[in-house]
Amino acid sequence: MQLISLERRALDDTATAHLGRLLMGPDAPRMPRYDAAWLATLPEATGDSQWECLAEALYFEARGESVRGQFAVAEVILNRVESGRFPDSVCGVVKQGTGRKFACQFTYTCDGLPEDVHEKRAWDRVAKVARAVLDGRSGQLTEGATHYHTTAVNPDWANVYERTAQIGAHLFYRHTWRSSSR
Repeated sequence: MQLISLERRALDDTATAHLGRLLMGPDAPRMPRYDAAWLATLPEATGDSQWECLAEALYFEARGESVRGQFAVAEVILNRVESGRFPDSVCGVVKQGTGRKFACQFTYTCDGLPEDVHEKRAWDRVAKVARAVLDGRSGQLTEGATHYHTTAVNPDWANVYERTAQIGAHLFYRHTWRSSSR
């Protein structure tokens, strides 16, 4: 009994991140601190078309957000990929509805403007966020959200969905899937 008590106290005093490394092994991806200093420690990001779609979405949808906010937007996109109610790839989710007026899921894909990157530092930052998220280096910031919008708008669907978080200028929602949605 005394040994169990000592073990429990030792575990309580051990940092969660350290316990995770012990359980998952030294090669397990480390969770981010969600700040620019942590991002600066990462190498230049590269990847395939899925990485590029995620980085592009983050650039046009969240480049002005904090690192935490960018991770949250990326989380929504990956939650959609995993949900079964949306396309099963990052590019499929990001481009869903593109080309049909008022049907796109991400405004920048149907606003008629070219997707030109003019802010290299912002691109480098979101590219690293995208790489980290695709590599499994993200926690649960939005409690399973599959939708978000900025505080500058109030879409009708926001009244049907459950709000799960607010990070920066973005509000995050998850649908209960019990009632119809648009």
